[in-house]
Amino acid sequence: MIKIAIYGKGGIGKSTTASNLSAALSDMGYKVMQVGCDPKADSTGALCGGKKITTVLDAIREKGNAVTLEDIVTEGDKGVICVEAGGPTPGVGCAGRGIITAFEKLEQLGAFGRYDPDVVIYDVLGDVVCGGFAMPIRGGYARNVFVVTSGEKMALYAAGNIAIAVDNFKARGYARLRGVILNCRNVEDELAKVTKFADDIDSRLISVIPRDETVQKAEALGMTVVSAFPESPMAEDYRKLARAVLKECEDDK
Repeated sequence: MIKIAIYGKGGIGKSTTASNLSAALSDMGYKVMQVGCDPKADSTGALCGGKKITTVLDAIREKGNAVTLEDIVTEGDKGVICVEAGGPTPGVGCAGRGIITAFEKLEQLGAFGRYDPDVVIYDVLGDVVCGGFAMPIRGGYARNVFVVTSGEKMALYAAGNIAIAVDNFKARGYARLRGVILNCRNVEDELAKVTKFADDIDSRLISVIPRDETVQKAEALGMTVVSAFPESPMAEDYRKLARAVLKECEDDK
């Protein structure tokens, strides 16, 4: 099982990247599970017809210990297994702690043994890498970390914090930073800035996703680019990303 965490600043496009990566990997014959680790619970929308699915935390609030895998797992487009951790009631509780609770429930219910995915992708908010949001790497769930960023200052700042978090757990053998993914915003000297950033954190740029209106068109349909516009240049860019990610994770197969 290849275990991947996709981190990035909120709004940088990591969920779009993760969902298209899941769809591309599924087309390549892999059984994929995508776990959304953002309190907004919008990671898997493009895989589920634009609809939000029941989150693990919502199911726990409603059913308590009676929660089953059927309550919290949805089969999305191309057979991708979709899960959303969810968040606490607004104004009450900690979003990071909510992620920990969701992970514990998935493990308790034997989700990974039941669905037996070839690839698990955790889509994780990276603005604040506290204990909860670091759970995929801190708890040993994800061995391979990829950071999505643009050339914007705050996106690079968040990406730097993620790199520090991964480095802090490296000694425990939990996870490795496998590469940086540039999701373009067309800022000045963007490619040069992100290439230098990747070098500064002892990593490398593995993929460049251009800014293209095809992404917005697909999202308006509640779909990934890979499904909505499979012959488009953008769909091929996501397939290239999938191949690059697999290559970086070769020693984790």
